[in-house]
Amino acid sequence: MAHGFTAFSTGIRGLHAVAAESDHVFPRHTHDEFGIGVILDGGQLSASGRGQVEAGPGNVITVNPGEVHDGIPAGGKSRRWTMFYLTPECLHDFAAGFTHLTVPALEFEAPVFRNGQLADRFLCAWRTIRTTDAAGPLAWEEALLDLLAEAMAPPRTRLDRHDQRGIAQARQMIDDDPTSTPTLASLAAETGLSRFQTLRAFAKVTGLTPHAYLLQRRLLLARRLIASGVPLAATAAESGFADQSHLTRAFRRHYGLTPAAFRQATTAIPFKTQERH
Repeated sequence: MAHGFTAFSTGIRGLHAVAAESDHVFPRHTHDEFGIGVILDGGQLSASGRGQVEAGPGNVITVNPGEVHDGIPAGGKSRRWTMFYLTPECLHDFAAGFTHLTVPALEFEAPVFRNGQLADRFLCAWRTIRTTDAAGPLAWEEALLDLLAEAMAPPRTRLDRHDQRGIAQARQMIDDDPTSTPTLASLAAETGLSRFQTLRAFAKVTGLTPHAYLLQRRLLLARRLIASGVPLAATAAESGFADQSHLTRAFRRHYGLTPAAFRQATTAIPFKTQERH
């Protein structure tokens, strides 16, 4: 346990499990992965790209990759929840046989489900995967497929195609090198829009300003470096932060724990070596 967060090994490539209990207020951020979980105690308020989230005990919460959201404990009190996080590759592998979905364009339909049956399916999958050695791969595959088939839905109607194309190029510019220091002028050159139009369109398409998106990508890079064993000072330099203190402040604000605590949590997890074939 580190600052109220515990990560569990699943033995499944691209899938990890997290149990959390915290009163931390998470600012607007994104994940590279799909997430689905259940609120066990307390409540969660969140501004999501798919609408306002108000989730309480027994409610299922979800997040799609790149989706901007925040997290506020209801009433300022601690809430407790469990989550599965799946890489797009892992989810696409599981969803390949879903006849009602189009792969690879997949997403969770709603940010919160008040669906007791879906919550039961999540908890069944949680228990099964947490006891993989005893249950065997067939059991957890069935449990996870049952959960995802119920929770997944076809994608929403996308935003303006012209905006999407231009912003995709600017977004790719940041993704290619999050340690760079782009200007609005350089991003505008990619989009073919004015600086103001680029700022507005970027926020419309991604849910974040270019600067906030750049910070998010740097933090995600820092997470990967820390998890791979890179020292914190070197991580700060290699992920575009001014120094280790700058990294620590941004990391704590976004994730609710310091880089040192995150490193301790990730290196302490005895991940299994077996992988699904």
